[in-house]
Amino acid sequence: MIQKRMLLTVAAFLLILTVIVVGPKIKHNKDWPRFRTATAAETLAPQIGYPTYDDYWLLVRVISGEAHSEPYVGQVGVGAVILNRVKSPLFPQSVSEVVFEPDAFESVSNGIMWSLPPSDENMTAAQAALDGWDPTYGALFFWNPAKDVSPWIWSRNIVTAIGRHVFGH
Repeated sequence: MIQKRMLLTVAAFLLILTVIVVGPKIKHNKDWPRFRTATAAETLAPQIGYPTYDDYWLLVRVISGEAHSEPYVGQVGVGAVILNRVKSPLFPQSVSEVVFEPDAFESVSNGIMWSLPPSDENMTAAQAALDGWDPTYGALFFWNPAKDVSPWIWSRNIVTAIGRHVFGH
């Protein structure tokens, strides 16, 4: 019993010492993503409207792949379309399910989202979309009219154009 108590005391002392010595050396990144982190219960049972760290990075990666040469507003628009789909009953209800829907996004299908390193601007655009900025007015689709696309996409109502993309319902 005394050995167990002594061991716990030593462990507590080492933990306190570590916090005192190492704590001040840790740099806190004030630019860390500002989204609300999920609680343990939400992690086990995800809900719409509670983005996770993985959601943030998936948005960053898709924005990088789909809109790397687009203006900042267009990058935010790509993120907003993904989040609009999550909110829509017509699409899956999580960021990962929307992103990985077969043939939904060219950069996912061809792997560019994984090979193209995201920029600081892509990260800021993802955060802006998560913060609620939607320059697409609720669009569920976007495409580049200069590329070969399915004729079906032209049946969508175009809401706005940003950079080389058009956004529609």
